[in-house]
Amino acid sequence: MTTPRPAILIARAVFPEVEHKLRQHFEVESTPPGVFWSPAQLAEKLQGKTGAMTTGGERVDAALLAACPQLKIAANIAVGYNNFDLPAMTAAGVLGTNTPDVLTETTADFGFALLMATARRVSESEHFLRAGQWKEWSLDLFAGVEVHGSTLGILGMGRIGQAIARRGAHGFGMNVIYHNRSRLDADKEAACKARYVSKDELFAQADHVVLVLPYTPTAYHTVGAAEIARMKPSATLINIARGGIVDEDALVAALRERRIAAAGLDVFEGEPQVNPGLLSVPNVVLTPHIASATIPTRTAMAMLAADNLIAYLTEGRALTPLNPQVIAP
Repeated sequence: MTTPRPAILIARAVFPEVEHKLRQHFEVESTPPGVFWSPAQLAEKLQGKTGAMTTGGERVDAALLAACPQLKIAANIAVGYNNFDLPAMTAAGVLGTNTPDVLTETTADFGFALLMATARRVSESEHFLRAGQWKEWSLDLFAGVEVHGSTLGILGMGRIGQAIARRGAHGFGMNVIYHNRSRLDADKEAACKARYVSKDELFAQADHVVLVLPYTPTAYHTVGAAEIARMKPSATLINIARGGIVDEDALVAALRERRIAAAGLDVFEGEPQVNPGLLSVPNVVLTPHIASATIPTRTAMAMLAADNLIAYLTEGRALTPLNPQVIAP
């Protein structure tokens, strides 16, 4: 008698080659492009499923787990996993996985692109041009702030933070300072040409502050009115981490009053909704959570999530487990 194959849900549309790979091992229910499940719909879709391929938009918490007792693994297509209640997952014996490493360089590229676009007022000047407002050239027309030779402050010095530091130090001759939960070892600091400072020093000294720290409940509004008040009036703030790290109301007020020069944001609290205040100020560059968005990188992320599902549900192991204590020895 043939053993039934495990059933899984792909909770957000993925590339065809990823779905094809999963169908070789599982009974797969996929999600059409443009369809996003509410928590109740997600719980309904997960009935009878032992695995789920998720993104940051699908919350796996105690309520979902109680409604889906057969679920064994949720494989996130992301490095971050603030959509996972890991203690609840561990208590329920459900494995969580993520996709580290494969998006480091691509995300760092975009972080630096966002920094440059913000510093040099690219979006603001393009809107001005498209609106037909460019009538003459002037010496101070959209004059921004320097990137080369300036001070780059990085809050969160993991893989992506280090990759941004290398780009700044080696490519643009920037003075790199950083703050992290723990200081890097001397070799890594040397490779990044980076100097460890306190959080207060970072905000006070940096010309460009880049946020790359992971989101946890304790990181909520890590950057608020007090931190922004320490920044130079000529400084920029770049967030490619998670939206909840920044108090967006405090940021909007600082941008509107020109207490900092500009901000560049790829992530937002409550996304895909965007704080209306951010849409009303000109000195901010806004992008829709696309820092890792190249076809090779997004494919690699989805493939790693698929490999985690396959490894765990067919062999009882995982490539990048977040709570490995649930894996049987």
